[in-house]
Amino acid sequence: MSLLRLLLNILWIVCGGFIMGLGWWLAGVLCFISIIGIPFGRACFVIGEMAFWPFGQQSVNRQLVSGQEDLGTSSFGMLGNIIWFVIFGFWLGLGHLVLALGYFITIIGIPFGLQHLKLAMLSLTPIGQTIVAKP
Repeated sequence: MSLLRLLLNILWIVCGGFIMGLGWWLAGVLCFISIIGIPFGRACFVIGEMAFWPFGQQSVNRQLVSGQEDLGTSSFGMLGNIIWFVIFGFWLGLGHLVLALGYFITIIGIPFGLQHLKLAMLSLTPIGQTIVAKP
């Protein structure tokens, strides 16, 4: 990890990233309460880790990484994303969007606003996605 990415990630934690990361992990804990929600909970913890350290990471479709379709990238994954959006996705996305708009007001906060937009888009359809390091 470059020094700039490390510095931006540390500033990110201080400037609201910690709260959104906890929000993702809280959603994950709530998903793990039911047996049906375990796949959603796993996705929440993976994305929550990205919410804590977003600089230098990106989300990609798992089918592009593995080269084959799995349960999360099939039509079941689309159904899961619809259920996810109704229960948690809208609220997490709204939280990221509000924070992004707040950061876009200041010029120095634009990199943080872009990261919140990236996480807001991911919060709408997380099933079938994986987190990889940017080159």
